[in-house]
Amino acid sequence: MMYRVFAIIGGAFALAACSSSPDWMNLDALKPGPSLDTVSLESEPPGADAKASNGQSCRTPCALALPVDAAPSVTFTLNGYQPETERLEVIQATGEPTRLRPNPVVVELTPAAPSTAKKPAKKPPAKRAAQSRPATTAAPAPPPMTAAPAQAQSPWLTNPPPVRQ
Repeated sequence: MMYRVFAIIGGAFALAACSSSPDWMNLDALKPGPSLDTVSLESEPPGADAKASNGQSCRTPCALALPVDAAPSVTFTLNGYQPETERLEVIQATGEPTRLRPNPVVVELTPAAPSTAKKPAKKPPAKRAAQSRPATTAAPAPPPMTAAPAQAQSPWLTNPPPVRQ
């Protein structure tokens, strides 16, 4: 009879412990993630930074796995060239997985126009003349030291100890 009471109490504790399930028992892990399509990115000249609208980036030539749930865009930047943005479109065909187009994305970067604004010419540094300063504003120089300053006497003996024979 006592064993049945312990079994019921133990079962109640086990049931209470299961009511707060840990993360590893969560069934959300079995749900499929967003569909991705790998898009190749190329630029002329190569070596441009390609940054997708979702934050992913790489240096061309490269490839990114982009989600197909929305139409992403990719911006290409390279020093000395104007930035270019390419918008991708989502293609859904019956019986085929959703894809992004164009694939590969090839962008020809346009050289940046030279700056038409002239930079102001730098002024040469002003020459300082020693005579232009009034003598009253300059502090007089301290006299040069000719001897070492006097040192305080040490309380310890400075003579070597006597030699015993």
